[in-house]
Amino acid sequence: MKQHNLKNNLVILFLITLFAVTSCSFTTTKDFDDDSDKDQVLIELITYVIEQGHYDMKEVDDEFSQSVFKDYIKGVDPIKRHFLESDFQEFQAFETLLDDQIKNKNLLFFNLTVERYKKRMEEAKGFYAELLEEPFDFQKSETINTDYEQIDYAKDKKELKQRWREQFKFSTLSTYYDLQEEQAQRIEDGEEMEVKSDAELEAEAREITRESTENYFDTMSDLERRDWFNLYINSFVSQFDPHTNYFAPQDKDRFDISMSGKLEGIGARLQKQRDNVKIVEIISGGPAWTNGELEVGDLIQKVKQEDEKEPVDIRGMRLDDAVDLIKGPKGTEVTLTVKKVDGSTQLIRITRDVVEIEETYAKTSTVERDGDVFGLINLPKFYFDMQNYTERNAASDIKKELERLNEIGAKGLVIDLRNNGGGSLSTVVDIAGFFIEEGPVVQVRDAQDNTEVLEDTDSDVIWDKPLVILVNELSASASEILAAAMQDYERAVVIGSKQTYGKGTVQNVVDLNRWMRNSSFGDMGALKITTQKFYRINGGSTQLKGVASDVAVPDRFSYIDIGERDYENPMPWDKIDAADYKVWGGYSNLEEIISASKARLSKSAQIQMIDENAQWIESQRKQNLFSLAYEEYKEEMIQVEEMTSKFEGISQYNTSLVFKSLPYEEALMTQDSSLTEKRQRWHESLSKDVYVEEAIHVLQDLNVDKNSIKLAARKD
Repeated sequence: MKQHNLKNNLVILFLITLFAVTSCSFTTTKDFDDDSDKDQVLIELITYVIEQGHYDMKEVDDEFSQSVFKDYIKGVDPIKRHFLESDFQEFQAFETLLDDQIKNKNLLFFNLTVERYKKRMEEAKGFYAELLEEPFDFQKSETINTDYEQIDYAKDKKELKQRWREQFKFSTLSTYYDLQEEQAQRIEDGEEMEVKSDAELEAEAREITRESTENYFDTMSDLERRDWFNLYINSFVSQFDPHTNYFAPQDKDRFDISMSGKLEGIGARLQKQRDNVKIVEIISGGPAWTNGELEVGDLIQKVKQEDEKEPVDIRGMRLDDAVDLIKGPKGTEVTLTVKKVDGSTQLIRITRDVVEIEETYAKTSTVERDGDVFGLINLPKFYFDMQNYTERNAASDIKKELERLNEIGAKGLVIDLRNNGGGSLSTVVDIAGFFIEEGPVVQVRDAQDNTEVLEDTDSDVIWDKPLVILVNELSASASEILAAAMQDYERAVVIGSKQTYGKGTVQNVVDLNRWMRNSSFGDMGALKITTQKFYRINGGSTQLKGVASDVAVPDRFSYIDIGERDYENPMPWDKIDAADYKVWGGYSNLEEIISASKARLSKSAQIQMIDENAQWIESQRKQNLFSLAYEEYKEEMIQVEEMTSKFEGISQYNTSLVFKSLPYEEALMTQDSSLTEKRQRWHESLSKDVYVEEAIHVLQDLNVDKNSIKLAARKD
């Protein structure tokens, strides 16, 4: 994501042009009974935006059509338990026609697939109960193949029914095994209980499968035409690159929340449970938490706004629609009719407010080792408010944490970017500036090969002490920019996976409503579109190759296909001229420390065990043939449990490091037991983390020569 005013930003130009040219093209006041007309307008609008603004526009031809066809059909019926072979053959007639249908706003193929899916769904509803009426024979030798991409569609309804039966049996067998093991353990522990027979346990397992299947059908029944159309549109737009996506209105709201970590509502996480909306978490510090009347497990039945006389019954409603009624602007009141956990019914009034989702934000711990104190900042994403950059964001929070770590005299810093998928480009530039005097941070190039260098222009350095950055294969985009910049400046030692994710592209989120004038179609959503590529200051792209760690360490993802290079249609790697920059020059022993770290980790029994576990995980992921006979299945599970037991040592590892929250957060914990519990879990996890342990080793060994820093700064 990018939130920066670039001089040569093509997006600004094409948005202005598109608004001027098409303000009439997409004008309508006609009311429609269904969404087909809206869908056609949406196709036209999205197609035009992509044609004008995408960084690397592809030819929409027959080959493109085949890719859309493949992705869409796979998305509709991923495990091939609805469509028949005859259905697929009928659909194949459109395989090379979708490019033309998209250009002509023709929805024939889309309508056909959705109607056929609904038909097959109703047929499955008609026979699933029958398949679960009789006990399964776990003595019979059968297998199930879960490599759904390789298996064919069922030839007829009889074969399709058999496929459902196998899946039901597999699910029931798994549950039956768990129930058997649980009962055996309770007997071994001497617990007083009624011992159930094999037949009773099988019946219980089958009932759990039936309930799970009914929940599945309930969820699928909630889907509307718009949900399927979103899938169809994204099968189209994602062909241009993996990160161009259409956001339906509710998806756009979720994206904004994920980027900012904020929402306006009651502060509760909800889940659909049959016809009910269930409270599954109360967000600490939110209105529901402050109110104190809602509890986890409560069921919300009705919702009344402050300007309404009668409440709206949300039982049986789509979860998304129910959530839309429950959330609302700060300061407004909502009255919930709630069935409490104890069975009573209550009216609960809650005044909505801004809710901050704490796990979105940076969090800091001190780390003590051999009398020295260091800092560790975990940054889950480069968050920012898409409507107002001056609001709370990753850069402003990191700055505060650095100042607090300076106040307590921390001698070094670890920034943990593992699993950080990116976010705002502007926050990266700001954060990088906290560690260097001034200079380029990243280069950005548009489709016309215009390149702009984004620089830190503030000479203030907030942190001039040793720095280590932790990454893994899921560190992407903005994470890779920060790691690359600090690596190019020789400002930090990067420790982690062999390479990071490899996402070197920039996206802008375009509000599609800006082109709809006097429209009765309602909210059209938004398009996240790739408009630029970014490059390291040394000129290399992070696309596909990511950032290679200074100290590469195996982890659980080492042997799994993961990252940009594993998509079918990623943009290529390339290189441009390097920016004008000078290395930091503050470390007197950087190469020695990197070599020593590599040597130390190569001898680590913990790292060797992690590597062995990663290889085993890869072998498990490749397994796709499973026995449906109990004794054979049990033997397979015993082998899995033996290997799992073997690798338990990974989680039992103890670094002997001491982790504590900063003083300001410890004060908050006295009023918030939930925060205390979260931080205790985090600190416990960190205390078993061999990567953090190695990062602290490196920080202790790095020597900072401040005279060298001054010389480097003066050098022309």
